[in-house]
Amino acid sequence: MDDLVSVTDFEALAEARFSDMTRALVQGGAGDEDTLRWNREAFGDVRLRPKVLVDVSKIDTRLRLLGVDLPFPVLLAPTAFQKMIHPLGEEETARGATNSGALLVVSSATNTRVDRIARVARGPLWFQMYVQSDRSFVADLVREVEEAGCRALVVTVDAPVVGSRYRQMRVKFQLKPGLETPYMLDLNRGTHSLLRGGNSRMTWPDIEWLQSITKLPVILKGILHPDDAERAVKANVAAIIVSNHAGRSLDTVPATISALPQVMERVGDRIPVLMDGGIRRGTDVLKALAYGAKAVLIGRPYLHGLGVAGAAGVARVVAILRDELEQAMALTGRTSLASIDRTVLWDPM
Repeated sequence: MDDLVSVTDFEALAEARFSDMTRALVQGGAGDEDTLRWNREAFGDVRLRPKVLVDVSKIDTRLRLLGVDLPFPVLLAPTAFQKMIHPLGEEETARGATNSGALLVVSSATNTRVDRIARVARGPLWFQMYVQSDRSFVADLVREVEEAGCRALVVTVDAPVVGSRYRQMRVKFQLKPGLETPYMLDLNRGTHSLLRGGNSRMTWPDIEWLQSITKLPVILKGILHPDDAERAVKANVAAIIVSNHAGRSLDTVPATISALPQVMERVGDRIPVLMDGGIRRGTDVLKALAYGAKAVLIGRPYLHGLGVAGAAGVARVVAILRDELEQAMALTGRTSLASIDRTVLWDPM
């Protein structure tokens, strides 16, 4: 892997190795993939303002997030069906997360039960979930997640139905024979297909109900509208994640880095705000933090690492982003996360 010096190097190699089915799963977005493209392009429109002659001999990227001490503000986002990418799937990703020090968010669409992932992971885990139609199943899942030692529940709220994922449709996407999805009850019962899922019945009262059956922090993932962010604060959720489902839900919504400032203006510092979508460089992480995000999540980049070199590839991708973040902080004269604000940006909006 010595020749792979940037996150995008992993992407090019992984895409060449993927099968048509896996390539459509990992690389594809919704509709014409405008939002997928904008997630990356929008970072290029945000310019940095460096400060010089600052003592940057010590760079501190540590943070405390919802009671968890983390060495840096890059988390591994929930991603589906990882055994389509590597035979050991989520267990191998957990090893990579452990080796890199990154917090892993396990997806409801995992091919591996959470207790098996937890036995491998020595670092903190969160669990992403959909509030599915059978509430007794959801309650049992919450207990299983709690017993496995997960530290938070991340509820995806931007997929009442699945977006038009044309790449997957064209290859007639299906899981490899023998792969299980133990936590996708509606899918397993035949209520939804792999391409036409979602939970059209989930509403704000479901969030209140979920909070009533767990002591874990509840985080909402998929917030773009400032009004939704405000309502999330009033609903006493622990945090929100500004996300457009990596461009895989509703096409032509804005890039997350473009939506983040308006959400931050509404939320302020009342609850932590995280974001995902389009992160490929340490400078991208810095820009998100400058707009007020406490941390970012990556998805496709670590899947590319997983596909190229398993756990070692995951860890290497994270290490590259961590190194680039520290470099970007030094070059802009910022020595800690607390010192990063909108003055890092050339046009702070």
